[in-house]
Amino acid sequence: MKVLLPFEGMSQYDLAIDDKLQGSACGPVTAAAIHRFHEKSELAVNAVYKLLGATSIGLFTWRLMRNFRKLAGNDYRLEKTRSISEVKQELVEGRPLAMKFDRYFTFRWFSKPMFNYHWVPVIGFEEKDGDVILYFHDNGKRNRPSEIRTVSYMSHRSYLSFVKIIPVNPD
Repeated sequence: MKVLLPFEGMSQYDLAIDDKLQGSACGPVTAAAIHRFHEKSELAVNAVYKLLGATSIGLFTWRLMRNFRKLAGNDYRLEKTRSISEVKQELVEGRPLAMKFDRYFTFRWFSKPMFNYHWVPVIGFEEKDGDVILYFHDNGKRNRPSEIRTVSYMSHRSYLSFVKIIPVNPD
Protein backbone atom coordinates (compact mmCIF):
# COMPACT_ATOMS: atom_id res chain seq x y z
CA MET A 1 0.00 0.00 0.00
CA LYS A 2 1.20 3.50 -0.82
CA VAL A 3 -0.23 6.82 0.36
CA LEU A 4 1.16 10.20 -0.70
CA LEU A 5 -0.70 13.37 0.23
CA PRO A 6 -0.76 16.38 -2.14
CA PHE A 7 1.37 18.53 0.14
CA GLU A 8 3.33 21.67 -0.68
CA GLY A 9 6.55 21.92 1.29
CA MET A 10 8.21 25.04 2.63
CA SER A 11 11.87 25.93 3.09
CA GLN A 12 13.27 27.01 6.43
CA TYR A 13 15.76 29.04 4.39
CA ASP A 14 13.12 31.07 2.57
CA LEU A 15 14.12 34.72 2.23
CA ALA A 16 11.04 35.76 4.22
CA ILE A 17 12.46 33.99 7.31
CA ASP A 18 14.87 35.97 9.48
CA ASP A 19 18.47 34.88 8.80
CA LYS A 20 19.08 34.38 12.51
CA LEU A 21 16.16 31.95 12.80
CA GLN A 22 16.65 29.87 9.66
CA GLY A 23 19.00 27.27 11.13
CA SER A 24 16.47 26.31 13.81
CA ALA A 25 13.23 27.05 11.95
CA CYS A 26 12.46 23.46 10.91
CA GLY A 27 9.82 23.00 13.64
CA PRO A 28 7.98 26.26 12.94
CA VAL A 29 8.16 25.62 9.17
CA THR A 30 6.74 22.12 9.68
CA ALA A 31 3.90 23.48 11.83
CA ALA A 32 3.16 26.31 9.37
CA ALA A 33 3.16 23.93 6.38
CA ILE A 34 0.77 21.49 8.07
CA HIS A 35 -1.47 24.37 9.16
CA ARG A 36 -1.47 25.66 5.57
CA PHE A 37 -2.38 22.19 4.30
CA HIS A 38 -5.51 22.16 6.48
CA GLU A 39 -6.48 25.85 6.43
CA LYS A 40 -5.31 26.90 2.93
CA SER A 41 -3.79 30.07 4.41
CA GLU A 42 -0.23 31.28 4.90
CA LEU A 43 1.37 32.00 8.26
CA ALA A 44 4.49 34.13 8.71
CA VAL A 45 7.15 31.70 9.91
CA ASN A 46 8.95 34.38 11.96
CA ALA A 47 5.75 34.86 14.00
CA VAL A 48 5.18 31.09 14.22
CA TYR A 49 8.74 30.67 15.53
CA LYS A 50 8.02 33.05 18.40
CA LEU A 51 4.49 31.76 19.11
CA LEU A 52 5.68 28.16 19.35
CA GLY A 53 8.58 29.08 21.61
CA ALA A 54 11.28 27.73 19.30
CA THR A 55 14.89 28.36 20.32
CA SER A 56 18.27 28.36 18.62
CA ILE A 57 18.60 24.65 19.51
CA GLY A 58 15.20 23.80 18.06
CA LEU A 59 11.59 23.23 19.05
CA PHE A 60 10.78 20.85 21.86
CA THR A 61 7.83 18.51 21.30
CA TRP A 62 6.03 19.67 24.44
CA ARG A 63 6.26 23.29 23.25
CA LEU A 64 4.84 22.44 19.84
CA MET A 65 1.96 20.59 21.48
CA ARG A 66 1.25 23.28 24.07
CA ASN A 67 1.70 26.33 21.84
CA PHE A 68 0.11 25.19 18.55
CA ARG A 69 -3.22 26.46 19.88
CA LYS A 70 -1.73 29.99 19.73
CA LEU A 71 -1.77 29.49 15.95
CA ALA A 72 -5.04 27.65 15.57
CA GLY A 73 -7.08 28.15 18.73
CA ASN A 74 -9.00 25.09 19.80
CA ASP A 75 -9.57 23.94 16.23
CA TYR A 76 -6.91 21.21 16.50
CA ARG A 77 -6.00 18.37 18.80
CA LEU A 78 -2.32 17.39 19.03
CA GLU A 79 -1.14 13.98 20.16
CA LYS A 80 2.35 12.57 20.39
CA THR A 81 2.93 9.05 19.11
CA ARG A 82 5.72 6.66 18.24
CA SER A 83 3.33 4.06 16.79
CA ILE A 84 3.84 3.46 13.08
CA SER A 85 0.32 2.06 12.81
CA GLU A 86 -1.09 5.36 14.14
CA VAL A 87 1.13 7.29 11.71
CA LYS A 88 -0.13 5.21 8.79
CA GLN A 89 -3.75 5.64 9.90
CA GLU A 90 -3.37 9.43 10.04
CA LEU A 91 -1.92 9.48 6.54
CA VAL A 92 -4.66 7.18 5.20
CA GLU A 93 -7.18 9.65 6.68
CA GLY A 94 -5.46 12.46 4.76
CA ARG A 95 -3.62 14.16 7.62
CA PRO A 96 0.13 14.91 7.52
CA LEU A 97 2.06 14.64 10.78
CA ALA A 98 5.03 16.44 12.26
CA MET A 99 7.96 14.00 12.43
CA LYS A 100 11.05 14.62 14.51
CA PHE A 101 14.44 13.00 14.00
CA ASP A 102 16.28 13.16 17.31
CA ARG A 103 19.52 11.42 18.16
CA TYR A 104 20.30 13.69 21.12
CA PHE A 105 17.26 13.43 23.38
CA THR A 106 16.89 9.72 22.56
CA PHE A 107 20.41 9.30 23.99
CA ARG A 108 21.88 7.87 20.79
CA TRP A 109 24.76 10.34 20.53
CA PHE A 110 27.07 8.11 18.49
CA SER A 111 24.49 6.92 15.96
CA LYS A 112 24.22 8.17 12.39
CA PRO A 113 20.57 8.85 11.50
CA MET A 114 19.62 10.82 8.39
CA PHE A 115 19.31 13.96 10.57
CA ASN A 116 20.61 14.57 14.07
CA TYR A 117 17.70 16.78 15.17
CA HIS A 118 15.16 17.92 12.60
CA TRP A 119 11.40 18.44 12.27
CA VAL A 120 9.71 17.60 8.96
CA PRO A 121 6.16 17.07 7.73
CA VAL A 122 5.58 13.39 6.98
CA ILE A 123 3.22 13.21 4.01
CA GLY A 124 3.06 9.57 3.00
CA PHE A 125 4.21 6.01 3.38
CA GLU A 126 4.77 2.85 1.39
CA GLU A 127 4.95 -0.67 2.72
CA LYS A 128 7.93 -2.36 1.10
CA ASP A 129 9.92 -5.51 1.87
CA GLY A 130 8.78 -5.74 5.51
CA ASP A 131 9.51 -2.05 6.13
CA VAL A 132 7.55 1.18 6.03
CA ILE A 133 9.11 3.85 3.84
CA LEU A 134 8.08 7.31 5.06
CA TYR A 135 7.75 10.20 2.61
CA PHE A 136 8.49 13.67 3.97
CA HIS A 137 9.39 17.20 2.91
CA ASP A 138 12.93 18.01 4.11
CA ASN A 139 12.30 21.79 4.63
CA GLY A 140 15.00 22.78 2.15
CA LYS A 141 18.57 23.95 2.38
CA ARG A 142 20.25 27.22 1.59
CA ASN A 143 19.62 27.89 -2.11
CA ARG A 144 17.35 24.82 -2.45
CA PRO A 145 13.60 24.53 -1.88
CA SER A 146 12.06 21.76 0.17
CA GLU A 147 11.92 18.43 -1.60
CA ILE A 148 10.26 15.10 -0.98
CA ARG A 149 12.58 12.50 0.49
CA THR A 150 12.14 9.05 1.98
CA VAL A 151 13.41 7.27 5.05
CA SER A 152 13.15 3.71 6.29
CA TYR A 153 11.06 3.54 9.43
CA MET A 154 12.76 0.31 10.55
CA SER A 155 16.28 1.74 10.41
CA HIS A 156 15.27 5.05 12.04
CA ARG A 157 12.52 4.03 14.48
CA SER A 158 14.73 4.66 17.51
CA TYR A 159 15.18 8.31 16.49
CA LEU A 160 11.68 9.16 15.29
CA SER A 161 8.69 10.58 17.09
CA PHE A 162 5.53 12.02 15.61
CA VAL A 163 2.91 14.61 16.49
CA LYS A 164 -0.57 14.12 15.10
CA ILE A 165 -2.17 17.45 14.23
CA ILE A 166 -5.86 16.66 13.97
CA PRO A 167 -8.51 19.19 12.94
CA VAL A 168 -11.35 18.99 15.48
CA ASN A 169 -14.10 20.06 13.07
CA PRO A 170 -12.79 19.44 9.55
CA ASP A 171 -14.88 20.73 6.65
